[in-house]
Amino acid sequence: METNATTAMTILFFILPLLSFFILSSFKRKRFPPGPKGWPIIGNLLMMDTLTHRGLAKLAARYGGLVHLRMGFLHMFTVSTPDMAREVLQIQDNIFANRPATMNISYLTYDRADMAFANYGPFWRQMRKISVMKLFSRKRAESWDSVREEVDDMVKIVVSNTGCSVNIGELVFGLTRNIIYRAAFGSLSHEGQDEFIKILQEFSKLFGAFNICDFVPGLTWADPQGFMGRLVKARASLDGFIDSIIDEHIEKKKSCKIDEGNSDMVYELLDFYSEDKATVSVSEDLNTSLKLTRDNIKAIIMDVMFGGTETVASAIEWAMSELMRSPEDLKKVQQELNNVVGLHRRVEESDFDKLTFLKCCIKETLRLHPPIPLLLHETAQDAEIAGYHIPARSRVIINSWAVNRDPNSWADPDTFKPSRFLKEGMPDFKGSNFEFIPFGSGRRSCPGMQLGLYALEIAVAHLLHCFSWELPDGMKPSEVDTDDVFGLTAPRATRLVAVPTPRLLCPIC
Repeated sequence: METNATTAMTILFFILPLLSFFILSSFKRKRFPPGPKGWPIIGNLLMMDTLTHRGLAKLAARYGGLVHLRMGFLHMFTVSTPDMAREVLQIQDNIFANRPATMNISYLTYDRADMAFANYGPFWRQMRKISVMKLFSRKRAESWDSVREEVDDMVKIVVSNTGCSVNIGELVFGLTRNIIYRAAFGSLSHEGQDEFIKILQEFSKLFGAFNICDFVPGLTWADPQGFMGRLVKARASLDGFIDSIIDEHIEKKKSCKIDEGNSDMVYELLDFYSEDKATVSVSEDLNTSLKLTRDNIKAIIMDVMFGGTETVASAIEWAMSELMRSPEDLKKVQQELNNVVGLHRRVEESDFDKLTFLKCCIKETLRLHPPIPLLLHETAQDAEIAGYHIPARSRVIINSWAVNRDPNSWADPDTFKPSRFLKEGMPDFKGSNFEFIPFGSGRRSCPGMQLGLYALEIAVAHLLHCFSWELPDGMKPSEVDTDDVFGLTAPRATRLVAVPTPRLLCPIC
């Protein structure tokens, strides 16, 4: 008995420390970042309404650049500093390259048949190639021509309202809507746009809606918020609208040859069309390595419409708003336009490289008001950041709005100061400077960045060169509202309204 007791004590003496070591090691490996405490089962779900770009920035100020939230059964991590953003978007980009998709998004994108929400893999890589080489390439003259022609139409509208109050927000939303509609469908008339915009608006509401089924999966069958009916109706509306356009394009493609430089995005996507199912194979020839279904084409067109309409319109309106609030900077831009272009002709694309201060104003606008303030990612496998455990299939939100205003990276981070970009070595927004990521970075950076920037620059340049702008009813620059509304983008809470007066000495249109 005594021998057995001694043996047992000896075993415990060696085993307990080992058990303690493994338990502590396991605990350490699964240590989550700091964050607000949640309730049993629901976690931090009651905070859902506060999880905007501004609300998450406040959480970061309290808990740090990497914050953990538990939303029901889902782990969520928010990233709000450049060093944490670099970890996710560059160092471990392969692990964080997936996109999360809510129940609503999955249904409306035909079970992730698009590029924006498709998980990282062979299909996504081929779709990225199509976007860069086909849909948004400078070789697609139709897209770039549509920008110039629609800007001309916008200028005509402003001329016809000389001396009257112009709702700049509605003006530029109409501009970007027309640009993307033409680029996607090739329609010179705007027939059918109103119907399509209504479909887009319903999709936008459903994309951004909080659905408790995403966080408590057992409730999916009950559909407690009644989303399923709206989802079915919305997708049926899209089917009815785009199916007829696809059918029309198929018939035209059969009957006549489409010039490569002038085809719209539907024609480009029909080059990969298959009536059977989507397939991906390893081949150097993009046309033979990828086949797309009708659902793929519809979902991708929706990506283009969402990615290029409200985002660009919001950026143009913010640029005009910030300059109206800063008369000295507005004067500098217009003086630069006078010096480079003069008042006897309109600004042209060849002038842009010389418009240094205008580009600084565009950069500063994008820093303060990134087109999409929250970038959504999902982990493909377990990961570790700064010693903290990030489980597989966790939702990771990169708060680009907060990252771009990081006080350790920018002096007076919340102030509009375009002259800061005149200094040598300032960060650029191409994705390698993680203190300035308005278009994201890494594998999931925005493929339409160049077309969006072109529309932004040419629209702002024409509005500032062709017209002087005054605030209505004696409003002072300091009274221009800078509040935003959280959503897929973060547009102004109220539309910008101003009164135009022609500046040019030549006929404007």
